[in-house]
Amino acid sequence: MTSTRHEEPQPPVLLVVDDDEQVLDAVASDVRGRYGSSYRVVPASSGEAALRQVEHLTRRGQQLALVLTDQRMPGLSGTELLIRAKELQPALKSVLLTAYADTGAAIQAINEVSLDQYVMKPWDPPEEHLFPVLDELLEEWHATRPRPEVGLRAIGDRWSAGSHRLRDFLARNLVPFRWIDVDHPDAAPLLASVGRSRLPVLILEDGKALVDPTPAQVSEALDLSQRPEVDVYDLVVIGAGPAGLAAAVYGASEGLSTVVVEAEAPGGQAGSSSRIENYLGFPAGVSGAELSRRALAQARRFGAHVVHPQRAVGLHAEDPYRVVRLEDGSHLHSASVIIATGVQYRQLDAPGVAELTGRGVYYGAASTEAASMAGGRVVVVGGANSAGQAALNLARFADEVVILLRGADIRARMSSYLCDRIVDSDNIVVRHGCQVTRAVGTDRLEQVHLSSPQGEEKLDAQGMFVFIGGMPHTEWLGQEVATDDHGFILTGPRLKPDRWALERDPFLLETSLPGVFAVGDVRATSVKRVASAVGDGSVAVQFVHQVLGGA
Repeated sequence: MTSTRHEEPQPPVLLVVDDDEQVLDAVASDVRGRYGSSYRVVPASSGEAALRQVEHLTRRGQQLALVLTDQRMPGLSGTELLIRAKELQPALKSVLLTAYADTGAAIQAINEVSLDQYVMKPWDPPEEHLFPVLDELLEEWHATRPRPEVGLRAIGDRWSAGSHRLRDFLARNLVPFRWIDVDHPDAAPLLASVGRSRLPVLILEDGKALVDPTPAQVSEALDLSQRPEVDVYDLVVIGAGPAGLAAAVYGASEGLSTVVVEAEAPGGQAGSSSRIENYLGFPAGVSGAELSRRALAQARRFGAHVVHPQRAVGLHAEDPYRVVRLEDGSHLHSASVIIATGVQYRQLDAPGVAELTGRGVYYGAASTEAASMAGGRVVVVGGANSAGQAALNLARFADEVVILLRGADIRARMSSYLCDRIVDSDNIVVRHGCQVTRAVGTDRLEQVHLSSPQGEEKLDAQGMFVFIGGMPHTEWLGQEVATDDHGFILTGPRLKPDRWALERDPFLLETSLPGVFAVGDVRATSVKRVASAVGDGSVAVQFVHQVLGGA
């Protein structure tokens, strides 16, 4: 009788690099003492030796979670090592160990290699200066790392709108899954085993299959769907973007029974951003998904209940409550409501666009599609920060990214730091005075037609990502809440006297329905920035306290 040996899965690796043997021993000892039970800690005494370790790990299929490296080393510097290492293991987290004089090199590394953090020497005590940094990065790595062994599998046509919706929903809800294109050799036996031919198909870990499932069906199958624990709360927050999550964190942390209702996935539009680089406290930037994950965990930690995917479809006063009607027919009663539903990208009105949406044409960053743009040309339509962030992310994969602007100056609506990086990029082209006139393709996008100062043009393209302004989703509010001509909610001083019934003046963020507040992008005249939305959400909670106190 023969026996088959099964190799135990290898723990992920933490690579520690320093050319000073004493420093290397000290750092490796600290890291091993803290993380040795879950990771294999590998020391290397030079950049070249570290790179050989990365190559060896990659050949063996082992995952490198984090590289902690000194910057100043003979031969290969810390920054140069990280450039080479990330080519082999793109998901790894990176930390530079620097002296005070090397701070400039650390800042440069943030721009050149997307350095995650830097730690100043001396790092003693590590519990204060080193471990909190590594804890956060390793937590993020675990949440976003590739999982080839994951049991959840999605099979579909890469250029199918239904497949795009499924992939996007799973990714935005931070659900690990393996994507298998229908043309991949693994697809046919899997589809045969579940007896399904219509796509997309989601195969669960227990072998059950969902055919072209809706978000609600996926949520129920994966136990993502949450229902309200009770039907009466101090505060109902509608929308789980940055503004709504900030309101939930501040409300729950200050003792208010709080529930958040989200129609799609926590994070809103910001959740799909590849990297937000001007948010306070994140010098290396932070992805929208990671910021959303942290905010969601923080809200839940303080006791906020998050219900999704569930859509609010009505709001009315039933004193002393404000009543939110949900799509499933249930109702939430609350003393106060914060509306944080954000905006949806405006649809591009050109022939062919609607038919090819999800098949090469995408609204927003659609981060799940970025890697599939490798080797081709991609068009980005729009000139605000979200378009700039998407262009820089897409430029990591596509041979060429063409930004189409209707205006004459990219700096008119985009932050300077993004403009500078776009100008410095070798494979991003900015075209001014352009307008898309047609999208062309049979099964998927093949060409983008546009009018430009040079006349009519045709661009071969395998992807077009559209960022042409936002439209608020406020029609469900009916006449209860006053809006401007574009549907954005009017608050505070912008309310006309005939839309306010109380003797007291409305609070700054209060709508025409007393006790109901609007925050973030859905609010008229708001600043369309993540930090501004977070500020709105936190400030609104102070007004909620005044309403609850009888003001």
